[in-house]
Amino acid sequence: MTQACAWDRAIASRLLAGDDTALAAAYDQYGSLVHGIATHLIGPERANDVTQEVFISLWERPERFDPDRGALRTFLAVLARRRAIDELRSSSRREAREHRSRNQVPETVPNVEEAALAVIAAERIRVALERLPAEQCQAIELAYFEGLTFKEVARATGSPEGTTKSRLRLGLGRLARDLADQADRGEPTWI
Repeated sequence: MTQACAWDRAIASRLLAGDDTALAAAYDQYGSLVHGIATHLIGPERANDVTQEVFISLWERPERFDPDRGALRTFLAVLARRRAIDELRSSSRREAREHRSRNQVPETVPNVEEAALAVIAAERIRVALERLPAEQCQAIELAYFEGLTFKEVARATGSPEGTTKSRLRLGLGRLARDLADQADRGEPTWI
C-alpha cells in the first residue's frame, strides 16, 4: 500500500468517525488544488464558494469517498470540477432566463419523442459503461462527461498519460462493441 493510499484511508476513516481535524488535514492538503480548479473554470470571484461547497460536501457525506475506488485527490478534483460546472450552468441558465424574459420570446414545445429516445439512449450507454472495468469507465466519464483532456484525466487519476490513452481507447472500443451488440440483437440504440 502506498503512503498516499494509506493517508487517504486514514482520512476516510477519521471523516466517517466525525473527526473535524481530518477535514482540516484534507483541506490543508488539497484546498489549493480544489480552489485552483474552480478558479480556472469559473474565475476567482466564485472559486471560494465552490471550494467551500466541496469541503462541506466531504464533511457532510464522507461515505461518498471510497479509497478503494480512487485517491482523495482525484475525488476532490472531480467534485470541484462538477461543482464549478454546475455553477457555470446555473449562471448560464439564469442569464438565459433573464434574456428570454426581457425579449418575451415564446418558448417552443419540446419534442417528447426525441426526449424519450434520448433517455433510452442514455440508459443504454450507462448500462454499457457499467460493464467496463472501473479504470476504463472512470477515464471515459472524466473525458466525455466531465470534459477533461486525456492529460487532465491522467492527472486526475494519477495514471501515466500512455496508460490513460490506452484506457480511453480500450474503453471506447469495448463500449462501441457493446452498443453494436445491442443493435445486432435488435435492441434499438437510437444513437
